[in-house]
Amino acid sequence: MSQHFCSSCCDENYLILHKLIKIHNAVQQVGFVRVKRGLRPAIPSIVGKPVVAPAGKAPTDPYFPLQWYLRNTGQNGGKVRLDLNVQAAWDQGITGKNVTTAIMDDGVDYMHPDLKYNYNAEASYDFSSNDPYPYPRYTDDWFNSHGTRCAGEVAAARDNGICGVGVAYDSKIAGIRMLDQPYMTDLIEANSMGHEPHKIHIYSASWGPTDDGKTVDGPRNATMRAIVQGVNEGRNGLGNIYVWASGDGGEEDDCNCDGYAASMWTISINSAINDGQNAHYDESCSSTLASTFSNGAKDPNTGVATTDLYGKCTTTHSGTSAAAPEAAGVFALALEANPSLTWRDIQHLTVLTSKRNSLFDAKNRFHWTMNGVGLEFNHLFGFGVLDAGGIVTLARQWHTCPPRYHCEAGAIIENMKIPSNGASLYLKINTNACAGSDTEVNYLEHVQAVITANSTRRGDLEFFLTSPMGTRSMILSRRKNDDDHRDGFTKWPFMTTHTWGEYPQGTWILEARFNSQQPRMGFLKEWSLVLHGTKEAPYRTLVPGSPHSKLAIVKKAHEERKM
Repeated sequence: MSQHFCSSCCDENYLILHKLIKIHNAVQQVGFVRVKRGLRPAIPSIVGKPVVAPAGKAPTDPYFPLQWYLRNTGQNGGKVRLDLNVQAAWDQGITGKNVTTAIMDDGVDYMHPDLKYNYNAEASYDFSSNDPYPYPRYTDDWFNSHGTRCAGEVAAARDNGICGVGVAYDSKIAGIRMLDQPYMTDLIEANSMGHEPHKIHIYSASWGPTDDGKTVDGPRNATMRAIVQGVNEGRNGLGNIYVWASGDGGEEDDCNCDGYAASMWTISINSAINDGQNAHYDESCSSTLASTFSNGAKDPNTGVATTDLYGKCTTTHSGTSAAAPEAAGVFALALEANPSLTWRDIQHLTVLTSKRNSLFDAKNRFHWTMNGVGLEFNHLFGFGVLDAGGIVTLARQWHTCPPRYHCEAGAIIENMKIPSNGASLYLKINTNACAGSDTEVNYLEHVQAVITANSTRRGDLEFFLTSPMGTRSMILSRRKNDDDHRDGFTKWPFMTTHTWGEYPQGTWILEARFNSQQPRMGFLKEWSLVLHGTKEAPYRTLVPGSPHSKLAIVKKAHEERKM
């Protein structure tokens, strides 16, 4: 149930505001729930006797040997070289210099000895207490350790004998404290997303709507406007990068029902564990772009080694909460390598350089598949695990992508019954992808199926979208905890990244069905198809003969189409 911060006196003031001639608009802020992802309460480890670090150029920080996601040598049953390949970026002299990542969370212990020299006070703020000091509120159960742990993953200092090392250890972190109050409001979220957009390059969010497998929720109006403004105007017009943890609802949830992770303005990051499996809490959805890492396979307590409250360290940080800051650190490396990268350039680089490596679905549900231009994707892991060395190398020769267009490709507005006997409803839209207009799209980035539907049990609905080049995306999976029979979906933008780089003209097919042993009844009332991408080839200006295999595959696919 929604709750209000205002008492009856606030309600009276709200009515008075509406009557004042100079007040054009007044909105009463309604409280709603937002939760941290992957918070595993545990007593943190304390820095003890230093562990001997590997020889060579590896950091000497005592916890570095435990940071298998930075350098996986097979420790604790891990898969050798299944890591973020950060050494390859560091060896190029790229360590995150002049890049600031904001940790939007429950505060950051900016006096921690492993963080204090990389703290950007000018870009920080506490929206929970309305002051410039986003220090965590201490509790006996360490509940507000979340932001400090995430901050250490990005920018913990190197070779100082404390804890481990950050992915971008010479970058800066800003603290935006905005989670530590009884309820969230649209205003607090919007102010956080738009705080100091020219001083902050990357915003990292390891939270979202409740991961209970029955919630359908996303950004409210002010927050959405702040994110859109950030990607259009932030970083002096290059666009802020918003990194989002995909969610910890496991196979009982679908991150396409989370309007933050499923937004095309954000980069949704899932996680894998140290032997390549997905974690049991990982959600799957077609909007996930890539993956990083969370905890170990043989010992679940072997998580991400990072900074903790009271100047201490922990080895138990986990969940997709741990995955998102790792991605933010990789993107900080890319931005140092090429400060001119736009928010869309970062997404293209992610698609082109992420790798399948040894990632696999532990339950053999989702397999690696090639889309119509040869890009390999997985419904759990997106385009694979981030490769810091690869993204830095390609970023250095990257030229800005052509302009992005938004094509409203067609719509079907008709009350269509979804079969109750296990059969499917198929709807088709044939489109020229706005050819000949100012919004022509020939090379896809994001695709949205905006759907209005209801049923006697929302959780049993499944939707699939098939592109003209034959790529089939599951845009909604069954959610067994979702018993809704009233709200359904109203113009909900289900998004897929699986058709990235494809040619969009032709017939798109939407399939709707019930996944249930019990008879269900439902109607698909409206479906509109929205294509986002470029008119011109996005990779045409790269150095001829680029050795990058994915790049060569995509360019060859489009050349063959034109023949």
